[in-house]
Amino acid sequence: MDVLKVFIGSPCGLNLRNVLWHGFASPQDIPPKYCSTMLLLTAGLGQLLKSYLHQTKVTLAHRPFATLTNLEDVIVFPGVTYEVLSALEKVMTESAFLLKIMLPYWEMAVTKFKLHRFADCTMLLLSQLEAGLRRVFAAVNKCPDRLLTAESTILYTTFDEILAKHLKDGNINQLPHFLGDPAMEFLWDFLNYQEGPRIRDRLSHGEINLREFPREAASQLLTFSLVLLLRFTEEGSLSELKEEAAIQFLVSLAEGYRSRCHPVFQLQKQVLSCEESLRMWSMLPTLEEPCQEAARLEGNSEAYACNSLISKILCEFCHYMPGSTCAMDGLPPEKWPQLLKELCSTHIPTLFCPRLVLEVLVVLRGISSQCQRVSDQVTTSLQLRHRQWVEHKLRSRQRQNYLRMLNSVKLLSPVLHLTLLLLALEVVSVHAVQGKSSQERHQYLRFLKSILQYTENLVSYTNREKNKWNETIKLTHAVLLRILTFSEKKQMLMHLTKNSTNQVDTS
Repeated sequence: MDVLKVFIGSPCGLNLRNVLWHGFASPQDIPPKYCSTMLLLTAGLGQLLKSYLHQTKVTLAHRPFATLTNLEDVIVFPGVTYEVLSALEKVMTESAFLLKIMLPYWEMAVTKFKLHRFADCTMLLLSQLEAGLRRVFAAVNKCPDRLLTAESTILYTTFDEILAKHLKDGNINQLPHFLGDPAMEFLWDFLNYQEGPRIRDRLSHGEINLREFPREAASQLLTFSLVLLLRFTEEGSLSELKEEAAIQFLVSLAEGYRSRCHPVFQLQKQVLSCEESLRMWSMLPTLEEPCQEAARLEGNSEAYACNSLISKILCEFCHYMPGSTCAMDGLPPEKWPQLLKELCSTHIPTLFCPRLVLEVLVVLRGISSQCQRVSDQVTTSLQLRHRQWVEHKLRSRQRQNYLRMLNSVKLLSPVLHLTLLLLALEVVSVHAVQGKSSQERHQYLRFLKSILQYTENLVSYTNREKNKWNETIKLTHAVLLRILTFSEKKQMLMHLTKNSTNQVDTS
């Protein structure tokens, strides 16, 4: 244990793990004998563990390796080509972003990528991006004393502080402003957000199978590094390279990057996914000719009242929709996908979101998740019951339940679409929650939680085991009344936004 403490930690020892992982040490700083010692220590620990397991007759169960969450969402750059690798090799010799003594690490990262050692490539890039950004951080914040801080008595300057909004003394960190939102959001997506790949955490804690580390992750980081290094080259240098169409395309992709792992994007993604699921309802098989039983069940006054409320709420929401989407007689079914897609493509600031905004997003995402569950359950039930109806396998009560379900679905579809519209409109204006007083925020969250409760009840009532289809209509009527009342009082976030959705940037 003492040997491990000296080599790996605590900070009073060599602390090799942190000094290397955070990019403080150059290749010349680490003698080969340290590497030899660590290899022998690792092998020795393995033998000790094997002996212990044999003596105690205990089986060691390894934790399954983690997967990189939502990696597909953050893939914005095309796959790395030979031209990109060649460009990076040129740029790294000219860029002021890195110290020349660190150049061997960058060269080795490119070599590892060529050898398909993608985890090795990524680990080298992460440590060197941290080292380079630490230099920029120290320069723009005028704190050169933080540049090479790796002392046992002082906290290291790592990504956690480099990418934060505030410095330890409470002042604003100037690095985000210097780098710009796109670069910051890329780094937060890859490194920090809970629903992102979090490659730094997962690699540093041994949670990923290194042999199966995805090429795409290394490719994205490599291309981002190329674009970042280009920013730190002198204006006249590498002019031909900078003018190449392929390089300019990569730069434009980097400059247009928007967060894909922030709760805002994930909510927009959920809304569009749920709408696509609801669209499938109309394509599912149903009764070709309504029977007498179905005709008798259709005349539900409460369902009629619900449809009337939906129309009124849509009229209220029309003022906050893009363009002339809403007609006097409501929103045609074929317009829903286009409308929601347009709203969900609206650019919403995500960097350093205040806690109040995140609280709202949690509830909105909860509502969206429950809507998706309802849609999935209804889809499954419709398919099953129709097949049983055709095969004459339904008993009398099951036939009645199936007919009630068909009538209920006619109402649930527009209600769930309306709920998704509410979510999309509210997320566009989500930052307006900061303009509400404490009491108003409390009332607003209570309103959202009542909708969440409604969707949770829908999940329960549409479960195949319960089949409470008539009850869903009563629930729906109550929640629609609540939405209309809240909307008429102008208490939603969309009402507080100065600019309507027509004027919001959706580029």
